[in-house]
Amino acid sequence: MKIRTKLPIILSLFAALFLVLGACSNSNDKNKEEKEVKEHSEMDMNHSSSDDVPEGLKPAENPTYEVGSQTIIESGHMEGMKGAEATIVGAFDTTAYAISYTPATGGEKVENHKWIIHEEIKDAGEVAYEPGAEVTVNASHMEGMNGAVAEVESAEKTTVYMVDFTPTTGGEKVKNHKWVTESELSAPK
Repeated sequence: MKIRTKLPIILSLFAALFLVLGACSNSNDKNKEEKEVKEHSEMDMNHSSSDDVPEGLKPAENPTYEVGSQTIIESGHMEGMKGAEATIVGAFDTTAYAISYTPATGGEKVENHKWIIHEEIKDAGEVAYEPGAEVTVNASHMEGMNGAVAEVESAEKTTVYMVDFTPTTGGEKVKNHKWVTESELSAPK
């Protein structure tokens, strides 16, 4: 009988503990995202690049956002990106990968870089890579990326976009930024 009267108290304590742990977890996720943006911002990113695309990459037949249309960037790969107004300059159907790698030029490991695409992987075949796969990067979005051995963190078959935007933090317009996925864009309000 004594256990039954204490059971609601014990269950309440467990519920409170899970709420506290959940709040800590959400805080850690936000801190991790902010850290990744800061790391990317501090690295030498080629924010603007040419409008050249990898061999074999074909334009999307029916993209949600047409070339020339205006969008809002909902992701923050780098400082000043989230919330920026963007112009679509290219739309392509492919597989986008988040990768972790140590720069070929040395330095600290880059975690969960978004995005490279299937056509930017050396000797990529027809089949998409699964998370955990080891690949060699054939892209120069950031210093030390080209030639780096990377681990695939996630893979997403999607439409990727090349965009022009002015950072919300000010500064020069970024031209031909590669890549933003369809889920990271929204229509202007």
